[in-house]
Amino acid sequence: MPYTRRVIDSVLDDMLPHLAAIALVGAKGVGKTATGKQRAASILDLSVERQRATLVGDIDHIVHLPPPVLIDEWQLLPSVWDRVKNAVDDDRSGGQFLLAGSAGVTPGVRIHSGAGRIVRYTMRPLSLAERGISEPAVSLRELLDGGKPDVFGQTSIRLTNYVDEILASGFPGIREASDRARRSLLNAYISQIVEHDLPENGVDVRRPRALTAWLRAYGAATATDAKYSTILDAATAGEDDKPARATVDSYREHLTRLFVLDPIPAWIPTLNPLKRLTKTPKHHLVDPALSARMAGVGKDGLMMGEGERVGTDTGTWVGALFESLAAQSVRVYADAAEAEVGHLRTQDTTREIDLIVESDDRRIVAIEVKLADTVGDHDVRHLNWLHQQIGDRLADKIIITTGPSAYRRTSDGVAVIPLALLGP
Repeated sequence: MPYTRRVIDSVLDDMLPHLAAIALVGAKGVGKTATGKQRAASILDLSVERQRATLVGDIDHIVHLPPPVLIDEWQLLPSVWDRVKNAVDDDRSGGQFLLAGSAGVTPGVRIHSGAGRIVRYTMRPLSLAERGISEPAVSLRELLDGGKPDVFGQTSIRLTNYVDEILASGFPGIREASDRARRSLLNAYISQIVEHDLPENGVDVRRPRALTAWLRAYGAATATDAKYSTILDAATAGEDDKPARATVDSYREHLTRLFVLDPIPAWIPTLNPLKRLTKTPKHHLVDPALSARMAGVGKDGLMMGEGERVGTDTGTWVGALFESLAAQSVRVYADAAEAEVGHLRTQDTTREIDLIVESDDRRIVAIEVKLADTVGDHDVRHLNWLHQQIGDRLADKIIITTGPSAYRRTSDGVAVIPLALLGP
């Protein structure tokens, strides 16, 4: 399968010549290895026993290979990390090492943090811009720069196409399969997490069915900040023998470390008058295709509004999945722009903004996601409220839609942008 250039490739083009070691981290199947191979002169795959054995016998082998050296699944031999760190201490010149892995090391194994030597970049499933279904016309980076750039463009992508993309998945190796094969691959991905990935990372999964039920309930809470107790209750409805809270907390911690859970943290601004904001994260799996698959609702059902949600009585299941698709893409673009993504919700729930993108110099783009092709005054009220609160720190206000056109509202300057037209 030919390589699809990723948003992070531009970051690597800029940074690899100047950084001695870069670690690509993220869930299994997002494409870390394929991306690393595009710029590696030497490749070590530690999932191959004989290559791992070579390094067990001679860990210094990695410094004698032509750079850049890609060390794939490095966590299978944790001493590699420390050897790379020491190599960087000896030689700070750029472009020496790329490390790829889907998790940290097994709990109990100590390694150096790598701070100051090994820079980490997170890879996520393919954003909408990377899938090639439409050419982006609006840049998130330019919106963050301020100045209210012109917003324009047309797309033929509609709700039915977005639903196709939700179900197709952003995992490169899954989305190219037939519909039936894709469903089987998503099922296998979930089983792999429960039956292999967690145990391989030191987690004793005594009740696989209970963990799978919890994952399904978490997926049903997509795009909400439902309490974890609510998710557990939904996973164990009608059961007296519920997993212990500590057990569930351990699962959640490790699933996050494996990048399977990808929650959006609450945005807590500094040096501004906003008060009484919730601190709870908004729930998302690494790919909305996993949530959709575990819910067992296909395209026809989604288009008809089917699908039960956990943690809210408002909105539709397809709306939650569309928000998750938008969040996934925005996070890819924000990472490339050196920005963080959070969400805003007041404790009294009277104000809520789906995505807050904040640059490293504290400029903010506030984003609402609407499963609609038109936008009215009611839809932008929270964005305009935030503008009143923080003034010029708000670089731009955006509504992401399923509509055909990108434009700015003349009344308040809110940018209305179809998801398919937003890019890095």
